[in-house]
Amino acid sequence: MAQERKEVATFKGNPITLLGPELKVGDTAPDFTLNKNLVETVTLQDYAGKIKLISVVPSLDTGVCDAQTRRFNEEADRLGDKVTILTVSADLPFAQARWCGASGIEGVITLSDYKDNSFGEAYGVLIKEFRLDYRSIFVVDADNTIRYVEYLNEMTEHPNYDKALEAVKELL
Repeated sequence: MAQERKEVATFKGNPITLLGPELKVGDTAPDFTLNKNLVETVTLQDYAGKIKLISVVPSLDTGVCDAQTRRFNEEADRLGDKVTILTVSADLPFAQARWCGASGIEGVITLSDYKDNSFGEAYGVLIKEFRLDYRSIFVVDADNTIRYVEYLNEMTEHPNYDKALEAVKELL
């Protein structure tokens, strides 16, 4: 049974429970299995040797999640090929693909945590009440050490885009 973290996060001011550990800078990034589509999966090892900006959103079909993903998509080309930007949500893979196509998103890789929530539990962002992943940002270096973490206090707020991007640029 996953660790429960209560009163560390809210949704529209109401407390919610996050499942899994609170990761910190310096921790080794936990492995995960995420879906690229309904049958193809990826793990952390699939991005070995890359700097990874992992942008976690509850659902791409909401305003803040849409804006968050678009912002990192805009930055993708500027960061170069040493950086991979992953957007993780519990949306179904075909919903992610539809959203990306409709939004012209090509710089980030969308991955789905819908099947077993392995990412959410490993990274401490699985919302017990909703079975969605909580808004957060992780910057992981090429050796899979976490270099930046932001767990937001309120799910409907934007992350600190500039600090996350600064953390990535410091690794280049």
